[in-house]
Amino acid sequence: MSTSLPILRLGTVKTVERFQEHLQALGLSLPADANIETGVQSWLLSAVERGGIKIGNRIAVNPMEGWDGSPDGTPTHSTVRRWQRFGQSGAKLIWGGEAVAVSHAGRANPNQVVIAPHTRAGLARMLSALLDEHRIVMGSDDGLVVGLQLTHSGRYCRPNTHGKPEPKILYRHPILDRRLKLADDYPVLTDGEIEAIIEDFHRAAKVAQELGFDFVDVKHCHGYLGHEFLSAHTRAGKYGGSFENRTRFLREVVAGIRSTAPGLKIGVRLSAFDSVPFHPDPSQSSGGKTGPGIPESLEGLIPYRWGFGVDAQNPKQYDLTETVQFLTLLQELGIRLVNLTAGSPYYNPHVQRPALYPPSDGYQPPEDPLVGVARQLHATRKLKREFPELIIIGTAYSYLQDFLPNVAQAVVREGWVDLVGLGRMVLSYPAVLLDAARGDAIQHKLICRTFSDCTTAPRNGLVSGCYPLDPFYKERPERVELLRVKGEHPG
Repeated sequence: MSTSLPILRLGTVKTVERFQEHLQALGLSLPADANIETGVQSWLLSAVERGGIKIGNRIAVNPMEGWDGSPDGTPTHSTVRRWQRFGQSGAKLIWGGEAVAVSHAGRANPNQVVIAPHTRAGLARMLSALLDEHRIVMGSDDGLVVGLQLTHSGRYCRPNTHGKPEPKILYRHPILDRRLKLADDYPVLTDGEIEAIIEDFHRAAKVAQELGFDFVDVKHCHGYLGHEFLSAHTRAGKYGGSFENRTRFLREVVAGIRSTAPGLKIGVRLSAFDSVPFHPDPSQSSGGKTGPGIPESLEGLIPYRWGFGVDAQNPKQYDLTETVQFLTLLQELGIRLVNLTAGSPYYNPHVQRPALYPPSDGYQPPEDPLVGVARQLHATRKLKREFPELIIIGTAYSYLQDFLPNVAQAVVREGWVDLVGLGRMVLSYPAVLLDAARGDAIQHKLICRTFSDCTTAPRNGLVSGCYPLDPFYKERPERVELLRVKGEHPG
Protein backbone atom coordinates (compact mmCIF):
# COMPACT_ATOMS: atom_id res chain seq x y z
CA MET A 1 0.00 0.00 0.00
CA SER A 2 1.21 3.53 -0.78
CA THR A 3 0.73 5.54 2.43
CA SER A 4 1.25 8.79 0.51
CA LEU A 5 -2.06 8.41 -1.31
CA PRO A 6 -5.04 10.21 0.25
CA ILE A 7 -8.02 8.03 1.08
CA LEU A 8 -10.36 8.15 -1.88
CA ARG A 9 -14.07 8.39 -1.10
CA LEU A 10 -15.55 5.34 -2.79
CA GLY A 11 -18.81 7.17 -3.43
CA THR A 12 -16.98 9.19 -6.07
CA VAL A 13 -15.93 6.06 -7.98
CA LYS A 14 -18.50 5.26 -10.65
CA THR A 15 -17.25 2.20 -12.56
CA VAL A 16 -15.82 -1.21 -11.76
CA GLU A 17 -12.86 -0.38 -13.98
CA ARG A 18 -12.06 2.73 -11.94
CA PHE A 19 -12.52 0.74 -8.73
CA GLN A 20 -10.01 -1.84 -9.94
CA GLU A 21 -7.56 0.91 -10.90
CA HIS A 22 -7.82 2.28 -7.39
CA LEU A 23 -7.18 -1.15 -5.89
CA GLN A 24 -4.09 -1.51 -8.07
CA ALA A 25 -2.83 1.90 -6.97
CA LEU A 26 -3.06 0.67 -3.39
CA GLY A 27 -1.21 -2.52 -4.25
CA LEU A 28 -4.33 -4.60 -3.60
CA SER A 29 -6.03 -7.37 -5.52
CA LEU A 30 -9.71 -8.19 -5.12
CA PRO A 31 -12.05 -9.77 -7.66
CA ALA A 32 -14.96 -7.63 -8.83
CA ASP A 33 -17.33 -8.73 -11.59
CA ALA A 34 -18.37 -6.05 -14.05
CA ASN A 35 -21.71 -7.76 -14.66
CA ILE A 36 -24.02 -9.17 -11.98
CA GLU A 37 -25.75 -12.40 -12.97
CA THR A 38 -29.47 -12.41 -12.18
CA GLY A 39 -32.34 -14.83 -11.83
CA VAL A 40 -31.55 -18.53 -12.24
CA GLN A 41 -28.00 -17.61 -13.32
CA SER A 42 -27.33 -15.69 -10.14
CA TRP A 43 -24.38 -16.83 -8.06
CA LEU A 44 -25.74 -14.94 -5.07
CA LEU A 45 -29.10 -16.71 -5.27
CA SER A 46 -27.62 -20.20 -5.62
CA ALA A 47 -27.98 -22.63 -2.72
CA VAL A 48 -25.16 -24.19 -0.73
CA GLU A 49 -25.44 -27.57 0.99
CA ARG A 50 -22.86 -29.29 3.13
CA GLY A 51 -22.85 -31.53 6.18
CA GLY A 52 -26.62 -31.88 6.26
CA ILE A 53 -27.15 -28.09 6.20
CA LYS A 54 -28.83 -26.46 3.20
CA ILE A 55 -28.88 -22.67 2.84
CA GLY A 56 -31.02 -21.24 0.05
CA ASN A 57 -28.70 -18.47 -1.14
CA ARG A 58 -25.30 -16.90 -0.53
CA ILE A 59 -26.49 -13.88 1.47
CA ALA A 60 -26.06 -13.79 5.26
CA VAL A 61 -26.94 -11.28 7.98
CA ASN A 62 -24.25 -11.01 10.63
CA PRO A 63 -25.05 -10.64 14.33
CA MET A 64 -25.04 -7.18 15.91
CA GLU A 65 -25.69 -5.61 19.29
CA GLY A 66 -28.74 -3.39 18.98
CA TRP A 67 -28.53 -1.63 22.35
CA ASP A 68 -32.29 -1.47 22.07
CA GLY A 69 -33.56 -4.13 24.48
CA SER A 70 -35.39 -3.20 27.65
CA PRO A 71 -33.48 -2.98 30.94
CA ASP A 72 -34.57 -6.52 31.80
CA GLY A 73 -33.23 -7.84 28.46
CA THR A 74 -36.55 -8.21 26.62
CA PRO A 75 -36.62 -7.27 22.91
CA THR A 76 -38.41 -3.98 22.25
CA HIS A 77 -40.26 -2.62 19.23
CA SER A 78 -36.92 -1.36 17.85
CA THR A 79 -35.41 -4.84 18.19
CA VAL A 80 -38.34 -6.45 16.43
CA ARG A 81 -38.16 -3.85 13.67
CA ARG A 82 -34.50 -4.70 13.03
CA TRP A 83 -35.41 -8.37 12.76
CA GLN A 84 -38.17 -7.51 10.32
CA ARG A 85 -35.54 -5.75 8.20
CA PHE A 86 -33.30 -8.81 8.44
CA GLY A 87 -36.22 -10.73 6.93
CA GLN A 88 -36.59 -8.11 4.20
CA SER A 89 -32.94 -8.63 3.21
CA GLY A 90 -33.81 -11.92 1.50
CA ALA A 91 -30.79 -13.52 3.20
CA LYS A 92 -31.23 -17.27 3.64
CA LEU A 93 -28.77 -17.32 6.55
CA ILE A 94 -29.49 -15.16 9.56
CA TRP A 95 -26.34 -15.64 11.61
CA GLY A 96 -27.68 -14.88 15.04
CA GLY A 97 -28.95 -11.51 13.89
CA GLU A 98 -28.52 -10.51 17.52
CA ALA A 99 -25.74 -10.86 20.07
CA VAL A 100 -27.83 -12.27 22.93
CA ALA A 101 -26.31 -12.46 26.40
CA VAL A 102 -26.56 -15.79 28.22
CA SER A 103 -26.94 -13.96 31.56
CA HIS A 104 -27.55 -10.50 32.93
CA ALA A 105 -23.98 -10.26 34.23
CA GLY A 106 -22.63 -11.09 30.76
CA ARG A 107 -24.31 -8.15 28.97
CA ALA A 108 -22.13 -5.71 27.02
CA ASN A 109 -24.58 -2.92 27.77
CA PRO A 110 -27.69 -2.36 29.92
CA ASN A 111 -29.94 -2.69 26.87
CA GLN A 112 -28.55 -5.88 25.38
CA VAL A 113 -31.11 -8.62 24.83
CA VAL A 114 -30.80 -11.53 27.26
CA ILE A 115 -32.01 -15.10 26.80
CA ALA A 116 -33.90 -16.05 29.96
CA PRO A 117 -37.31 -17.38 30.99
CA HIS A 118 -38.82 -13.88 31.21
CA THR A 119 -37.61 -12.96 27.67
CA ARG A 120 -38.91 -16.05 25.87
CA ALA A 121 -42.07 -14.41 24.54
CA GLY A 122 -40.11 -11.42 23.24
CA LEU A 123 -37.54 -13.62 21.51
CA ALA A 124 -40.32 -15.65 19.91
CA ARG A 125 -41.95 -12.44 18.65
CA MET A 126 -38.61 -11.31 17.22
CA LEU A 127 -38.19 -14.58 15.30
CA SER A 128 -41.78 -14.60 14.09
CA ALA A 129 -41.47 -11.06 12.74
CA LEU A 130 -38.39 -12.06 10.73
CA LEU A 131 -40.06 -15.15 9.31
CA ASP A 132 -43.17 -13.20 8.27
CA GLU A 133 -41.15 -10.58 6.39
CA HIS A 134 -38.90 -13.18 4.79
CA ARG A 135 -41.88 -15.10 3.41
CA ILE A 136 -43.33 -11.90 1.95
CA VAL A 137 -40.07 -10.99 0.19
CA MET A 138 -38.96 -14.47 -0.88
CA GLY A 139 -42.28 -16.28 -1.28
CA SER A 140 -41.38 -19.01 1.21
CA ASP A 141 -38.94 -19.86 3.97
CA ASP A 142 -37.46 -22.80 2.07
CA GLY A 143 -33.73 -22.90 2.65
CA LEU A 144 -33.88 -20.33 5.44
CA VAL A 145 -31.56 -21.02 8.38
CA VAL A 146 -31.89 -18.79 11.44
CA GLY A 147 -29.53 -18.85 14.39
CA LEU A 148 -29.03 -16.99 17.63
CA GLN A 149 -25.62 -15.75 18.74
CA LEU A 150 -24.98 -16.63 22.37
CA THR A 151 -22.47 -14.38 24.09
CA HIS A 152 -20.85 -13.41 27.35
CA SER A 153 -19.03 -10.10 27.04
CA GLY A 154 -16.23 -10.93 29.45
CA ARG A 155 -13.79 -8.01 29.62
CA TYR A 156 -16.42 -5.71 28.11
CA CYS A 157 -19.36 -6.35 30.44
CA ARG A 158 -21.47 -3.31 31.32
CA PRO A 159 -24.72 -4.94 32.47
CA ASN A 160 -26.14 -2.23 34.72
CA THR A 161 -24.98 1.26 33.73
CA HIS A 162 -23.56 2.61 30.48
CA GLY A 163 -20.75 4.39 32.27
CA LYS A 164 -19.82 1.56 34.63
CA PRO A 165 -17.70 -1.28 33.21
CA GLU A 166 -17.90 -4.53 35.18
CA PRO A 167 -15.17 -6.60 33.48
CA LYS A 168 -14.99 -10.37 33.83
CA ILE A 169 -11.45 -11.18 32.78
CA LEU A 170 -9.56 -14.43 32.23
CA TYR A 171 -6.05 -13.04 32.63
CA ARG A 172 -4.18 -9.80 33.23
CA HIS A 173 -3.53 -7.92 29.98
CA PRO A 174 -0.68 -5.39 30.09
CA ILE A 175 -2.43 -2.92 27.77
CA LEU A 176 -6.17 -3.54 28.05
CA ASP A 177 -6.13 -3.68 31.87
CA ARG A 178 -4.63 -0.20 31.87
CA ARG A 179 -7.31 1.07 29.50
CA LEU A 180 -10.01 -0.25 31.83
CA LYS A 181 -8.18 1.19 34.86
CA LEU A 182 -8.12 -2.19 36.58
CA ALA A 183 -6.32 -2.33 39.91
CA ASP A 184 -3.33 -4.62 40.31
CA ASP A 185 -5.40 -6.96 42.48
CA TYR A 186 -8.46 -7.02 40.18
CA PRO A 187 -9.67 -10.64 40.19
CA VAL A 188 -9.70 -12.99 37.23
CA LEU A 189 -12.56 -15.43 36.76
CA THR A 190 -12.08 -18.62 38.73
CA ASP A 191 -12.49 -22.05 37.15
CA GLY A 192 -15.70 -22.42 39.14
CA GLU A 193 -17.09 -19.16 37.76
CA ILE A 194 -16.19 -20.27 34.25
CA GLU A 195 -18.03 -23.56 34.77
CA ALA A 196 -21.13 -21.62 35.85
CA ILE A 197 -20.94 -19.51 32.68
CA ILE A 198 -20.64 -22.69 30.60
CA GLU A 199 -23.88 -23.90 32.19
CA ASP A 200 -25.49 -20.58 31.21
CA PHE A 201 -24.63 -21.36 27.58
CA HIS A 202 -26.20 -24.81 27.93
CA ARG A 203 -29.44 -23.39 29.33
CA ALA A 204 -29.55 -20.68 26.69
CA ALA A 205 -29.11 -23.17 23.84
CA LYS A 206 -31.98 -25.27 25.12
CA VAL A 207 -34.26 -22.23 25.18
CA ALA A 208 -33.14 -21.26 21.66
CA GLN A 209 -34.03 -24.72 20.38
CA GLU A 210 -37.43 -24.64 22.07
CA LEU A 211 -38.14 -21.25 20.46
CA GLY A 212 -37.46 -22.66 16.98
CA PHE A 213 -33.98 -21.39 16.14
CA ASP A 214 -32.04 -23.68 13.81
CA PHE A 215 -28.63 -23.18 15.43
CA VAL A 216 -26.74 -21.25 18.06
CA ASP A 217 -23.44 -19.45 17.62
CA VAL A 218 -20.91 -19.93 20.41
CA LYS A 219 -19.25 -16.53 19.99
CA HIS A 220 -15.43 -16.47 19.79
CA CYS A 221 -14.68 -13.03 18.41
CA HIS A 222 -14.04 -9.33 19.00
CA GLY A 223 -12.44 -9.53 22.44
CA TYR A 224 -15.44 -10.99 24.24
CA LEU A 225 -15.17 -13.94 26.61
CA GLY A 226 -14.99 -16.80 24.10
CA HIS A 227 -12.34 -14.94 22.12
CA GLU A 228 -10.34 -14.08 25.22
CA PHE A 229 -10.04 -17.78 26.06
CA LEU A 230 -8.13 -18.29 22.82
CA SER A 231 -5.47 -15.77 23.88
CA ALA A 232 -5.23 -16.95 27.51
CA HIS A 233 -1.60 -18.06 27.10
CA THR A 234 -0.66 -16.62 30.50
CA ARG A 235 -3.60 -18.06 32.47
CA ALA A 236 -2.79 -20.89 34.85
CA GLY A 237 -4.95 -23.99 35.20
CA LYS A 238 -7.16 -25.98 32.91
CA TYR A 239 -8.53 -23.01 30.90
CA GLY A 240 -5.22 -21.42 29.94
CA GLY A 241 -1.77 -22.03 28.55
CA SER A 242 -1.83 -24.84 25.99
CA PHE A 243 -4.07 -24.84 22.92
CA GLU A 244 -5.98 -27.75 24.43
CA ASN A 245 -6.68 -25.76 27.58
CA ARG A 246 -7.53 -22.54 25.74
CA THR A 247 -10.18 -24.41 23.72
CA ARG A 248 -11.61 -26.29 26.73
CA PHE A 249 -14.36 -23.67 27.10
CA LEU A 250 -15.52 -24.34 23.52
CA ARG A 251 -15.44 -28.10 23.94
CA GLU A 252 -17.36 -28.03 27.22
CA VAL A 253 -19.98 -25.64 25.87
CA VAL A 254 -20.47 -27.81 22.78
CA ALA A 255 -20.69 -31.05 24.79
CA GLY A 256 -23.33 -29.54 27.06
CA ILE A 257 -25.39 -28.20 24.17
CA ARG A 258 -25.33 -31.60 22.49
CA SER A 259 -26.60 -33.12 25.75
CA THR A 260 -29.28 -30.56 26.67
CA ALA A 261 -30.43 -29.62 23.14
CA PRO A 262 -29.82 -32.69 20.95
CA GLY A 263 -30.21 -31.98 17.25
CA LEU A 264 -29.56 -28.26 17.57
CA LYS A 265 -26.92 -27.13 15.09
CA ILE A 266 -23.90 -25.19 16.37
CA GLY A 267 -21.88 -22.48 14.65
CA VAL A 268 -18.90 -20.40 15.72
CA ARG A 269 -18.13 -16.80 14.82
CA LEU A 270 -14.38 -16.43 15.11
CA SER A 271 -11.91 -13.58 15.00
CA ALA A 272 -9.57 -15.48 12.69
CA PHE A 273 -6.72 -13.11 13.49
CA ASP A 274 -6.04 -10.12 15.68
CA SER A 275 -3.53 -7.32 16.09
CA VAL A 276 -2.26 -5.21 18.97
CA PRO A 277 -4.39 -2.45 20.50
CA PHE A 278 -4.28 0.91 18.70
CA HIS A 279 -4.93 4.44 19.96
CA PRO A 280 -5.16 7.89 18.32
CA ASP A 281 -1.80 9.48 17.53
CA PRO A 282 -1.68 12.40 20.01
CA SER A 283 0.75 14.30 17.80
CA GLN A 284 -1.91 14.49 15.07
CA SER A 285 -4.97 15.01 17.28
CA SER A 286 -6.29 18.55 17.57
CA GLY A 287 -9.44 20.62 17.64
CA GLY A 288 -11.51 17.73 18.94
CA LYS A 289 -10.50 15.54 16.02
CA THR A 290 -8.56 12.39 16.78
CA GLY A 291 -5.43 11.53 14.88
CA PRO A 292 -4.86 8.33 12.92
CA GLY A 293 -4.53 5.13 14.89
CA ILE A 294 -1.09 3.99 15.97
CA PRO A 295 -0.17 0.80 17.81
CA GLU A 296 0.44 0.82 21.53
CA SER A 297 4.04 0.51 22.64
CA LEU A 298 5.17 -3.11 22.78
CA GLU A 299 8.35 -2.44 24.72
CA GLY A 300 9.02 -5.46 26.93
CA LEU A 301 6.02 -7.34 25.45
CA ILE A 302 7.77 -9.42 22.78
CA PRO A 303 7.14 -12.29 22.36
CA TYR A 304 3.53 -11.14 22.52
CA ARG A 305 1.51 -13.58 24.66
CA TRP A 306 -1.91 -11.89 24.67
CA GLY A 307 -3.25 -12.55 21.18
CA PHE A 308 -4.76 -15.23 18.96
CA GLY A 309 -3.91 -15.46 15.28
CA VAL A 310 -0.97 -13.06 15.63
CA ASP A 311 2.75 -13.42 15.03
CA ALA A 312 4.22 -13.42 18.54
CA GLN A 313 7.41 -11.80 17.29
CA ASN A 314 5.59 -9.15 15.24
CA PRO A 315 2.01 -9.04 16.56
CA LYS A 316 0.93 -6.31 14.15
CA GLN A 317 0.98 -9.13 11.57
CA TYR A 318 -1.36 -12.08 11.59
CA ASP A 319 -0.41 -15.75 11.79
CA LEU A 320 -3.11 -18.30 10.93
CA THR A 321 -1.32 -21.33 12.40
CA GLU A 322 -3.55 -21.62 15.47
CA THR A 323 -6.57 -20.51 13.46
CA VAL A 324 -6.08 -23.60 11.30
CA GLN A 325 -5.82 -25.69 14.47
CA PHE A 326 -9.06 -24.19 15.72
CA LEU A 327 -10.97 -24.86 12.50
CA THR A 328 -9.62 -28.39 12.53
CA LEU A 329 -11.07 -28.77 16.03
CA LEU A 330 -14.43 -27.46 14.81
CA GLN A 331 -14.45 -30.12 12.09
CA GLU A 332 -13.62 -32.79 14.64
CA LEU A 333 -16.52 -31.55 16.79
CA GLY A 334 -18.89 -31.82 13.82
CA ILE A 335 -19.36 -28.05 13.54
CA ARG A 336 -19.82 -26.97 9.93
CA LEU A 337 -20.99 -23.34 10.23
CA VAL A 338 -18.10 -20.89 10.63
CA ASN A 339 -18.35 -17.10 10.40
CA LEU A 340 -14.96 -15.40 10.07
CA THR A 341 -14.19 -11.90 11.27
CA ALA A 342 -11.10 -10.27 12.81
CA GLY A 343 -9.84 -8.03 15.59
CA SER A 344 -12.04 -6.10 18.00
CA PRO A 345 -14.20 -2.95 17.85
CA TYR A 346 -12.76 -1.93 21.22
CA TYR A 347 -9.04 -1.83 20.59
CA ASN A 348 -8.37 -2.07 16.82
CA PRO A 349 -11.63 -1.19 15.02
CA HIS A 350 -9.89 -0.51 11.69
CA VAL A 351 -8.96 -4.21 11.62
CA GLN A 352 -12.42 -5.44 12.56
CA ARG A 353 -14.68 -2.97 10.76
CA PRO A 354 -12.95 -0.91 8.02
CA ALA A 355 -14.51 2.55 7.82
CA LEU A 356 -13.71 6.02 6.53
CA TYR A 357 -15.27 7.78 9.52
CA PRO A 358 -14.32 6.65 13.05
CA PRO A 359 -16.76 6.17 15.92
CA SER A 360 -16.57 8.69 18.76
CA ASP A 361 -14.16 6.52 20.76
CA GLY A 362 -12.02 5.54 17.78
CA TYR A 363 -9.33 7.13 15.62
CA GLN A 364 -8.86 8.23 12.05
CA PRO A 365 -8.06 5.30 9.72
CA PRO A 366 -4.34 4.48 9.77
CA GLU A 367 -4.66 2.92 6.31
CA ASP A 368 -7.06 3.03 3.41
CA PRO A 369 -10.05 1.01 4.66
CA LEU A 370 -9.81 -1.10 1.50
CA VAL A 371 -6.58 -2.50 2.94
CA GLY A 372 -8.57 -3.79 5.92
CA VAL A 373 -11.21 -5.25 3.62
CA ALA A 374 -8.59 -7.04 1.54
CA ARG A 375 -6.82 -8.32 4.66
CA GLN A 376 -9.96 -10.09 5.85
CA LEU A 377 -11.04 -11.35 2.43
CA HIS A 378 -7.64 -12.86 1.67
CA ALA A 379 -7.40 -14.52 5.10
CA THR A 380 -10.87 -15.99 4.56
CA ARG A 381 -9.82 -17.23 1.14
CA LYS A 382 -6.80 -19.02 2.63
CA LEU A 383 -8.92 -20.70 5.28
CA LYS A 384 -11.63 -21.69 2.82
CA ARG A 385 -8.99 -23.43 0.70
CA GLU A 386 -7.83 -25.35 3.77
CA PHE A 387 -11.36 -26.31 4.84
CA PRO A 388 -13.56 -26.96 1.80
CA GLU A 389 -16.06 -28.99 3.85
CA LEU A 390 -16.90 -26.11 6.18
CA ILE A 391 -19.59 -23.57 5.30
CA ILE A 392 -17.64 -20.36 5.68
CA ILE A 393 -19.21 -16.92 5.93
CA GLY A 394 -17.05 -13.89 5.21
CA THR A 395 -17.11 -10.44 6.76
CA ALA A 396 -15.89 -6.83 6.16
CA TYR A 397 -17.82 -6.21 2.95
CA SER A 398 -19.82 -3.08 3.90
CA TYR A 399 -16.97 -0.66 3.14
CA LEU A 400 -17.08 -1.78 -0.51
CA GLN A 401 -20.24 0.35 -0.77
CA ASP A 402 -21.54 0.53 -4.37
CA PHE A 403 -19.14 -2.25 -5.42
CA LEU A 404 -20.35 -4.67 -2.75
CA PRO A 405 -22.49 -6.70 -5.22
CA ASN A 406 -19.61 -6.91 -7.72
CA VAL A 407 -17.11 -8.21 -5.17
CA ALA A 408 -19.69 -10.40 -3.42
CA GLN A 409 -20.56 -12.25 -6.63
CA ALA A 410 -16.88 -12.62 -7.56
CA VAL A 411 -15.74 -14.08 -4.22
CA VAL A 412 -18.61 -16.59 -4.27
CA ARG A 413 -18.00 -17.47 -7.92
CA GLU A 414 -14.25 -17.94 -7.37
CA GLY A 415 -14.74 -20.00 -4.21
CA TRP A 416 -13.14 -17.54 -1.78
CA VAL A 417 -16.12 -17.95 0.54
CA ASP A 418 -19.49 -19.69 0.71
CA LEU A 419 -21.66 -16.81 1.89
CA VAL A 420 -21.25 -13.05 2.10
CA GLY A 421 -22.11 -11.74 5.56
CA LEU A 422 -23.40 -8.19 6.01
CA GLY A 423 -23.68 -6.15 9.20
CA ARG A 424 -23.66 -2.36 8.92
CA MET A 425 -25.05 -2.40 5.38
CA VAL A 426 -28.16 -4.23 6.58
CA LEU A 427 -28.96 -1.32 8.89
CA SER A 428 -29.17 1.10 5.96
CA TYR A 429 -30.05 -1.11 2.98
CA PRO A 430 -31.06 -4.66 3.91
CA ALA A 431 -31.91 -5.78 0.37
CA VAL A 432 -28.80 -4.51 -1.44
CA LEU A 433 -27.58 -7.95 -2.57
CA LEU A 434 -31.09 -9.23 -3.23
CA ASP A 435 -31.83 -6.23 -5.45
CA ALA A 436 -28.58 -6.77 -7.34
CA ALA A 437 -29.21 -10.50 -7.80
CA ARG A 438 -32.76 -9.89 -9.01
CA GLY A 439 -31.67 -7.24 -11.48
CA ASP A 440 -33.55 -4.49 -9.64
CA ALA A 441 -32.18 -0.97 -9.53
CA ILE A 442 -29.69 -0.38 -6.75
CA GLN A 443 -30.84 2.39 -4.39
CA HIS A 444 -27.53 4.19 -4.08
CA LYS A 445 -28.90 6.71 -1.59
CA LEU A 446 -29.26 3.85 0.92
CA ILE A 447 -25.70 2.52 0.55
CA CYS A 448 -23.78 2.50 3.84
CA ARG A 449 -20.97 5.08 3.70
CA THR A 450 -19.44 3.90 7.01
CA PHE A 451 -20.29 7.04 8.96
CA SER A 452 -20.02 4.87 12.11
CA ASP A 453 -23.10 6.45 13.72
CA CYS A 454 -24.31 2.90 14.33
CA THR A 455 -21.32 2.62 16.73
CA THR A 456 -21.08 6.19 18.02
CA ALA A 457 -24.71 6.07 19.15
CA PRO A 458 -24.29 2.99 21.40
CA ARG A 459 -20.98 4.31 22.74
CA ASN A 460 -23.05 7.21 24.06
CA GLY A 461 -25.91 5.15 25.43
CA LEU A 462 -28.22 5.41 22.42
CA VAL A 463 -29.93 2.79 20.27
CA SER A 464 -27.82 1.49 17.38
CA GLY A 465 -29.04 2.10 13.85
CA CYS A 466 -28.30 3.96 10.65
CA TYR A 467 -29.14 7.51 11.71
CA PRO A 468 -28.11 9.20 8.44
CA LEU A 469 -29.91 6.89 6.00
CA ASP A 470 -32.73 5.00 7.73
CA PRO A 471 -35.88 7.21 7.62
CA PHE A 472 -37.04 5.58 10.88
CA TYR A 473 -34.53 7.68 12.82
CA LYS A 474 -34.99 11.02 11.07
CA GLU A 475 -37.57 12.43 13.48
CA ARG A 476 -36.64 10.41 16.57
CA PRO A 477 -35.14 12.12 19.64
CA GLU A 478 -32.17 9.72 19.54
CA ARG A 479 -30.99 11.38 16.30
CA VAL A 480 -31.09 14.84 17.85
CA GLU A 481 -29.10 13.58 20.84
CA LEU A 482 -26.54 11.86 18.59
CA LEU A 483 -26.02 15.05 16.60
CA ARG A 484 -25.52 16.93 19.87
CA VAL A 485 -22.87 14.38 20.92
CA LYS A 486 -21.10 14.86 17.56
CA GLY A 487 -21.33 18.65 17.75
CA GLU A 488 -23.66 18.84 14.75
CA HIS A 489 -27.14 20.26 14.22
CA PRO A 490 -30.26 18.51 12.84
CA GLY A 491 -30.69 19.10 9.13
